Amino acid sequence: MDIKQLTDEMNRFVRSKGWFDANSKRPQTPRNLSISLALEAAEILEHFQWHDEIKDKEELASELADVALYLLELASVTGIDLEEAMLKKLETNKTREWDVDESNVESQKSHDI
Repeated sequence: MDIKQLTDEMNRFVRSKGWFDANSKRPQTPRNLSISLALEAAEILEHFQWHDEIKDKEELASELADVALYLLELASVTGIDLEEAMLKKLETNKTREWDVDESNVESQKSHDI
C-alpha cells in the first residue's frame, strides 16, 4: 500500500466515525491533529525512558502507527501531498552537510570577510 492508499484508508475510517462532521466531538482540524500527533510522538519516548532497548516491540509498532496515521490525516486536511513533500525534503537534505566542525565554519566566515 502506498501513501495515497493509506491516506484514503485513514479518511474512510475517520468518515465512518463521523469525525469529519461539523458537530463532531473530534473535529479533524490542523490544530487538533497537530496536538494529537505530538502527543502520540511523545508516547514513543515512553518506550525508551530509562533504558535503550525495546521492551515491547508490538506496542512500539502500535505507537509508530498512531504517529503515521495522524501525520497522514494532518497532511490530508491541509492539502499537502505528503509523498511529494517527503521526496522534496530528501532532495534538500542531500545538499545539506551535517557534523561539520562549527569552529572551522566560523573561522572560514570571518576569513572570507
